[in-house]
Amino acid sequence: MATREKGLINPIFMLILAFLCSHALYSSSVAATNTIRIGDEVNATSNLVSENGNFTLGLFTVSSPNSSYFGIWYTNDVQRRKVWVANPNSPITSSSGVLTIDSTGTLKITSGGNTIMLLSAQNGTANATATLEDSGNFVLIDGVQRTLWQSFDHPTNTLLPGMKLGYNLTSGQNWTLTSWLSDYIPASGAFTLTLESDGESAQLVIHQRGELYWTSGPWSNHNFMYTSELISPLNTYQYNLHLFSSGDWKYFTYDAVDASLGILELSSNGQILDGANNLAVSDYDFCYGLGLGGCVNKVLPGCRSQRNWFQEMSANFPGALSSYDFNSSLSLSDCMERCWNDCNCVGFANANNGTGCILWSGNIEFQIDNRGDALKYVLAPGKPSKGKTWIWAVVAIAIFLCLLTLGALWYKRIKKSRIEGEERKRQKENLLALTASDSLNHVNDVENNGRKGHDLNTFSFASIAAATNNFADENKLGEGGFGPVYKYTQ
Repeated sequence: MATREKGLINPIFMLILAFLCSHALYSSSVAATNTIRIGDEVNATSNLVSENGNFTLGLFTVSSPNSSYFGIWYTNDVQRRKVWVANPNSPITSSSGVLTIDSTGTLKITSGGNTIMLLSAQNGTANATATLEDSGNFVLIDGVQRTLWQSFDHPTNTLLPGMKLGYNLTSGQNWTLTSWLSDYIPASGAFTLTLESDGESAQLVIHQRGELYWTSGPWSNHNFMYTSELISPLNTYQYNLHLFSSGDWKYFTYDAVDASLGILELSSNGQILDGANNLAVSDYDFCYGLGLGGCVNKVLPGCRSQRNWFQEMSANFPGALSSYDFNSSLSLSDCMERCWNDCNCVGFANANNGTGCILWSGNIEFQIDNRGDALKYVLAPGKPSKGKTWIWAVVAIAIFLCLLTLGALWYKRIKKSRIEGEERKRQKENLLALTASDSLNHVNDVENNGRKGHDLNTFSFASIAAATNNFADENKLGEGGFGPVYKYTQ
């Protein structure tokens, strides 16, 4: 009996083992693939990786609040900055999120069997597939390779090489960037980046809460007026910028030059950052309404001047008055606006995970905190010396060299004029010596050698050279037995 039971157990054990192995192989194949089909899933234990490994699509979690999102990032980016988020305003409150294609060919996000978000329309196609391409584009296609939906048409806060920023009036498509609420929370923040055109020229425009904040200046010579650092040879990453238009559509795009992390990110502070986190546009953390570098000029509060700004530093305000607002929809830029417009405010910071506001006010002093865990923005009296300081240094050196060159040329010209003047004076003196009777030397004035004098005049060699224009050929009359004969010229 025992022998028979053992014989039954072995086939059952083998079936279970085979199922587990096949399931493991299937899971690993999903994790390593770049494509999902109807019924396939991307979840907390599986990712999509583009064919050449450039990009990864997967589930990531924000610890506070405990929310999950599906996003795309450069595979080799150690910071794992998300270049696209599928559900920025529809977080999953657990790690049970699933990205899948249902039986109708619809790409969607679910959690616990409940639909969180539909990414594509319900197309009713039974053979749809979604592929993560090496460009970073996540594309849903049908059986005849027709594009049903793509992530490049729904950008979040980052423009990748090849993505568009602009509009198509015929299709109604608008490509815009929207900043994150904070560096940690991908929900829509305070800033949007768009391409605007008056028909002939075009420029990039940033709005803050719907109000004009920054403009790039008009497009000219393959660049915008205030985006020169994007093509600067001194930048870690360099870009070729392009502007295309035809009829009802116009868009801006770019390609990266030898850059493995081609990124143009609209940060939660309204800055445009490149792949090295360098400021690609603005010098400072905020615009302040001072009209510098494309920032829109605004009327300053009566208590602020063009020399005021907020400096990020690790500091504390012992005994200071503070006010808190834990509104999770407030970004750091909202806190800055509140403090900037409050004449009693001397510093601000976020209240929690990059959201909410803490404001400090009063005539107080701050203490430096070298631990680095008390970052705040403190009102400073003068302009910062960061950003494009090197540009001013180059300009100053160029001006100095220009003045030095002009000074050298001026000195050379003055010296030449003085030499020529002295030469002309010497020639006049020699000519005067040749023509003035009182300057001629009679041969009889020569020391008496015991012989009878002669009625001849003597002249210096310099006066004769001056009178004949240095024995010029045009003054030569001919030659005799005693040599060439020259005529005198006044």
